[in-house]
Amino acid sequence: MPTVYGIHPVKAALAGGQVERLVLQQDSPNPRLRELAGLARAGGVDVRFEPRARLDRLAEGGVHQGAVALLAGQALRSLEELLDAAPPNPVYLVLDGVEDPHNLGAILRSADGAGVSGVILPKRRTAPLSEVVWKASAGAVAHVPIARVANVAQTLEALKERGIWVAGADMAGDREWHQLDWTGPVALVLGGEGAGLHDLVRRRCDFLVRLPLRGAVQSLNVSVTAGIILYEIVRQRHGTAEPQRRKERKENQD
Repeated sequence: MPTVYGIHPVKAALAGGQVERLVLQQDSPNPRLRELAGLARAGGVDVRFEPRARLDRLAEGGVHQGAVALLAGQALRSLEELLDAAPPNPVYLVLDGVEDPHNLGAILRSADGAGVSGVILPKRRTAPLSEVVWKASAGAVAHVPIARVANVAQTLEALKERGIWVAGADMAGDREWHQLDWTGPVALVLGGEGAGLHDLVRRRCDFLVRLPLRGAVQSLNVSVTAGIILYEIVRQRHGTAEPQRRKERKENQD
């Protein structure tokens, strides 16, 4: 059974309804543990107080702050369920082979912060939703709708059939990340560590965007790339860019 530990991640997991049992350090004076116990009991979660040594074992040596949650796990959706539940102007994040659990957790945390409509993961060549991912995401994995698919390239075609534009992040992209209009229904596709996008997936993208690199290192961590582009989407949709782009589109139509 996956676990998550630390006061903030445990609180987020409780809020997401993913906790089956909460284990707290007995005889701890920390009032935040009592707060967690109250939240858990209010949600019908089994609460147990155990010696610190027991929590150390559950957290496998991690810094648990006196709180470890045993998780029911993320209820994954099918692609159809994810798309059917979409808002009118969705943003999807498609991960093509992110295998490092710390990267996956960080990406899910950014996805939650940016308000994505759903994250799509392949069934193979991806990190499992383990306790490491839960910890790295600070509990965001409990809140982000996630679907697993058998074939990423075919999934991109299914997205297009629903009127969703597909943009991949690639060092060979023909435009910079901020030059694309992200205000419509869109899916951002990110490749795995090292290899990037698979060739077939790259060819299924409508657009390829790049992040310019001015230094000696010619690649960014995939979780950093995700954060930069996702918040460009947020900026365009909720900042000063959106009214200007709408005005430009209206002028072009007229």
